[in-house]
Amino acid sequence: MPHRPLATWEVTMAATVAAVLFGLALIFELFGISLEGLVTPTTLALAGLTALALHVAGYGSGRGGWRRGRS
Repeated sequence: MPHRPLATWEVTMAATVAAVLFGLALIFELFGISLEGLVTPTTLALAGLTALALHVAGYGSGRGGWRRGRS
């Protein structure tokens, strides 16, 4: 089965989520914001790192992640 070309939003989705989370973490840290101990800059940074790791692994890109070889 031939692969269809990926749309730009499919390729960058997890990376965009990571960037937004890192930006929120920076804003929370600069202004000392914490939402009742549940959402802190550290929480957002770890969520951003998770999204970045998923992007690097290929998830969120429409490629199916860790697939190798021919199907």
